[in-house]
Amino acid sequence: MGKLDGRVILVTGAARGQGEQEARLFRAEGAEVVVADVLDDQGEDLAKEIGARYVHLDVGRESDWQAAVSAAMDTYGRIDGLVNNAGILRFNSLVDTPLDEFMQVVQVNQVGCFLGVRTVAPRMADGGTIVNTASYTAVTGMAAVGAYAATKHAILGLTRVAALELAQRHIRVNAMCPGAIDTAMSNPAQLDPAADAEAMSQALDGLYRKLVPLGRIGKPEEVAKLALFLTSDDSSYITGQPFVIDGGWLAGVAVV
Repeated sequence: MGKLDGRVILVTGAARGQGEQEARLFRAEGAEVVVADVLDDQGEDLAKEIGARYVHLDVGRESDWQAAVSAAMDTYGRIDGLVNNAGILRFNSLVDTPLDEFMQVVQVNQVGCFLGVRTVAPRMADGGTIVNTASYTAVTGMAAVGAYAATKHAILGLTRVAALELAQRHIRVNAMCPGAIDTAMSNPAQLDPAADAEAMSQALDGLYRKLVPLGRIGKPEEVAKLALFLTSDDSSYITGQPFVIDGGWLAGVAVV
């Protein structure tokens, strides 16, 4: 028996990266999975491969959320879980960040998470789960990613409020705070067929060997396992909490 047998889980940003690995793992653990993304070809291919339902979902658009939830209900008759995984990252100093760029990041990361909770929770079965993807930068600062860090801080606030408001229905709401993870967000070479993504991964390992106590960049499969823990009954008495998965990066600085 799988840890998610009989459950229906919607995962956003599920066509690649962390969301893809979450969709694959959830399906392997017995869940019916709704693969949601704006990358239609990749999302549809993944859904066919793992036996899931694909829906087009721009998380910053309320109408897309309504359509995605309706599609999930039409297909499976219920929704038991949501993983708000979709997000974008832009590099810029705060004083050089154009307002349009800042608002773009807010629309996807922060508004997308808010709309997910607001749209899915009323249709979710009692006892369901919501996992919001925040970031290592949600609990500390990081230069050059101010817009991103601001939205991830906001996601922790949304998580705590939602946990309080949905507790009477036994819907648990938690947040994951990944550090550096080897996905297209941190390794753009994965999106370039002419690039050597493996070489870039090794280069990133070299960089993070100096920054991260465990000496390497994280794997999206490792984040997926945390998402599974927070979505399954293994975390049945946990709600409203951030879970940092960063190889010890947040622990501090080793001077020797």
